[in-house]
Amino acid sequence: MLKGILLAFLGSAFPVILFNIDRKKIIWAGLCGAFGWAVYLFVFSYTNSTITSSFCGTLAVGFYSEIMARVKKTPASQFSIPGIFPLVPGISLYNTVRFIVEGNYKSAEAKAFETVAVGGAIAFGIMISTTTVRLILQAIKGRAERPQ
Repeated sequence: MLKGILLAFLGSAFPVILFNIDRKKIIWAGLCGAFGWAVYLFVFSYTNSTITSSFCGTLAVGFYSEIMARVKKTPASQFSIPGIFPLVPGISLYNTVRFIVEGNYKSAEAKAFETVAVGGAIAFGIMISTTTVRLILQAIKGRAERPQ
């Protein structure tokens, strides 16, 4: 488990270099991916569902990214994009193609559905976390602007 979290950290830190993001954010982006993967593993241990686990892991990445964006005064995408790398269903997509090549279409169909569902869960998790943080900040800003 710890090895997986460390690899998730590295898997999120290296895209910072690839995408030419400020080098001062390497550690923070790596922690984003490690945090998301830790949440994924925790939820997976209870649900045994890659879709639910990916959604929860992505929610964690999204909330972490939004918070760090405010702390570091930078766009949240500088944390969220590298942070979701460990959650992307690459092996599932690989297995889908492998099953197609082997002629095992029933297994390919199941893996393809899982891959698309995990991709949707990732997109939905980012959308929900971003929207939630923005609504909370608007509510706080609106409350502060109201005369008492």
